[in-house]
Amino acid sequence: MDRLIYVAMSGARQTMGQQATVAHNLANLTTHGFRAETSVFRAVPVIGDGAQTRAFVVDSTPGADFMPGVIQSTGRDLDVAVQGKGWIAVQAADGSEAYTRSGSLQTNANGVLQTRTGNAVLGDGGPISIPNDTVVTVAADGTVSTVPTGNRPAANAVVGRIKLVNPSENMLERGNDGLFRVRGGAPAAADAGVRLAAGSLESSNVNAVDAMVSMIALARQFDMQMKMLQNAEVNARQAAQLLTLQA
Repeated sequence: MDRLIYVAMSGARQTMGQQATVAHNLANLTTHGFRAETSVFRAVPVIGDGAQTRAFVVDSTPGADFMPGVIQSTGRDLDVAVQGKGWIAVQAADGSEAYTRSGSLQTNANGVLQTRTGNAVLGDGGPISIPNDTVVTVAADGTVSTVPTGNRPAANAVVGRIKLVNPSENMLERGNDGLFRVRGGAPAAADAGVRLAAGSLESSNVNAVDAMVSMIALARQFDMQMKMLQNAEVNARQAAQLLTLQA
């Protein structure tokens, strides 16, 4: 009885949490480079006073689906997509190094290359600055070059190289800001094998159909857990009646 009550109660709670995760994935269906959040259930025994039959359901090993999204051509000079595995290094709000797959870049008022969310793109020596009145091109290896606008032809000037990394996916964790970091906080080493596709963006890897099916399945699972709690209550009431008759 204890096991039934605790598993159903905690399972219902964690099911609501998973529904929130799936809803968050659906909300980011059109977010470029987004990686779907994943989570699984597991049962753990309750340690402490009382019956040893008690067990909880917990949301275990929350992580991310690292399957790549679809690369879509945009023709925009500052749009880049990581081909295959790899990440673009950016500067988080707290100044630490973080990683993203969102390659929709822009320059701020000071000419600093950054993502759409305002995170500065890191190069070999820190954030990359773009001169005013220039046309920007990004090579497959992350090299950023500029050509002054105007009628006179001019040679390309290299202003920096985007830091591209490819740490082990098992070592990555998602922060509350949506950026990924290496566990422990150490910055990842640059990887020359990571390549970019210029004039393109990677779509979210969220599958809308799978997410909707998961929402329906989780709703039914929640209903089943509620019925289990109702059955436990009925069983307890009937057991109490039997004990009363025997007394």
